[in-house]
Amino acid sequence: MSRKTRLSLRGFLALALLLTLCGCARSAEPPPAEPEEVLSWNALEYERSLELLYAEQFSVERCTGGYQKIAIGDGNRYLVVPEGAEVPSGVPAEVTVLRQPLDSIYLVATSAMDLFRQLDAIDAITLSGVDASGWYIPEAREAMEAGRMVFAGKYGAPDYERILDLGCNLAVESTMIYHNPEVKEQLERLGVPVLVERSSYESHPLGRMEWIKLYAALLGKDTEAAEYFDGLMERLAPILEQENTGKTVAFFYITSTGAVNVRRAGDYIAKSIGLAGGVYAFPDLESGEGTKSTMNMQMESFYEGARNADVLIYNSAIDGELETTEQLLEKSGVLADFKAVREGAVWCTGKNLFQESLGLGDLIADLHAVFSGEDVPLTYLHHLD
Repeated sequence: MSRKTRLSLRGFLALALLLTLCGCARSAEPPPAEPEEVLSWNALEYERSLELLYAEQFSVERCTGGYQKIAIGDGNRYLVVPEGAEVPSGVPAEVTVLRQPLDSIYLVATSAMDLFRQLDAIDAITLSGVDASGWYIPEAREAMEAGRMVFAGKYGAPDYERILDLGCNLAVESTMIYHNPEVKEQLERLGVPVLVERSSYESHPLGRMEWIKLYAALLGKDTEAAEYFDGLMERLAPILEQENTGKTVAFFYITSTGAVNVRRAGDYIAKSIGLAGGVYAFPDLESGEGTKSTMNMQMESFYEGARNADVLIYNSAIDGELETTEQLLEKSGVLADFKAVREGAVWCTGKNLFQESLGLGDLIADLHAVFSGEDVPLTYLHHLD
């Protein structure tokens, strides 16, 4: 065999060996992985609904994997995605996705702050719609003074730059935002989801307090909310089960023009008076869709409706607390002729009542104590000397 032939044979054998090795290498490769199955909106399986006793303005559906579907009474819908989970495919455009943890909230609806406080979740609120001086809730004021919560503008003029800088992942607005729809639209364009607080639309006073369960669902604090609300119901049960005392009650304040501001019969304060065992003095002042829960009337009309009321309660939220009956009569001397004034049955609310939303339970207990004549410490009412 010639030298040239031997070299050609060696080259052929080397090439054959190389091809064999390559084939072995290819056969050793693992088969291609199966594509991961992507969770879809339609595949979210319903497990149960959040139990609600009084609230009608929201609902929460629990789904597999910790996902939650929330519906609010204004027609808005939300999908809460657990921390670390993926957003399902095919989420409808009208459904707003909220990704937990929701730990940088812009709170404009001041009535919700008390619910966050009860859940020990004020630290989740990093942006406020009022400054420190506007808070009667000590924990909120302290958080602002310490810099853990900052003022980010009122509902009509938010500080968008600050909101984005702090990574806001939810804006909780009051229904006042509907007077400035462009603000809601701009927040959403910037990627900040918006939830509008509608607890004030609840037909039952205790439904307002049950909104604590909604915020608990957002924050992962369902146990804390259930324990609180169950305890509240247990405490109020003896009051709600008692017969009405028949005591007539007027709840009011006098405006700077001398008119008298009163609650309509459908308002939650008027209804709370009924739950506590009293009879609201103006049962014919019904409220309807789109009407305000309060109204002004001339002193002559108030005199006619409340002159013989058993109890007068002055609302201090607008012009400050009163301490004496003399201060009340300085606002209108006509009140001296009222039965409750003559008999010393005049009370005043504390200024913090309307920010402390969960205080409604204590207010009902206070009202019941006043109507039944119980000598017990009160939380939100004090007697005018």
